Amino acid sequence: MNQEIFILNNTFLLHPCGVIFWEEKNMLLIADVHLGKVSHFRKFGSAVPQRAVTSNFDTLSRVVEDFNPKTICFLGDLFHSSFNKEWLLFEKWIHTRSEKFILVAGNHDIISPFHYETVGMKIYSELVIGEFLLTHHPTERDGFFNFSGHIHPGIRLSGMGKQTLKLSCFFKSENQLILPAFGTFTGNYYLKPEPGDAVFAITKNEVIKVY
Repeated sequence: MNQEIFILNNTFLLHPCGVIFWEEKNMLLIADVHLGKVSHFRKFGSAVPQRAVTSNFDTLSRVVEDFNPKTICFLGDLFHSSFNKEWLLFEKWIHTRSEKFILVAGNHDIISPFHYETVGMKIYSELVIGEFLLTHHPTERDGFFNFSGHIHPGIRLSGMGKQTLKLSCFFKSENQLILPAFGTFTGNYYLKPEPGDAVFAITKNEVIKVY
């Protein structure tokens, strides 16, 4: 189940896969997919199942079909490291799509821009759309609401019996919303909400406001 929120008179749907659909712009925001990370781990001997290589692509396809967006904007770290065989899978996947693709480059995006150009993807260091600023690193700028990634936010929830549950989350402050990492094997950075913050935890099937 999606969670609907409103920011500056715009409607955003938070999806359990960790993406945001911006209704007014018919745009899907996705952060920190880290394609190629599984292959990187396997190359250096980590016991990661081969099936994990294609899981990101399967999830991408499902969430894109859920919203049927006009534009897909990756908020950085689309790929984890240098060119590897997962680029070929991405190239094959993107050629099956009709959407417009944008990459707001992150610190891990070191693959040559030439490769993105060959698949028709535009690359930006940041993107301004009206009063919204799209970046990879969380950025505060007067007069703008910022969407970003990079942090891989998570939240620790404690029960009455001192049980602890750790979940990925969307982390919203007054002028900023940080998306969770979309990719698998990315890890989380657990944030502590301050007064006025809003936290939307992700479970398997829904997004739940917990703060």
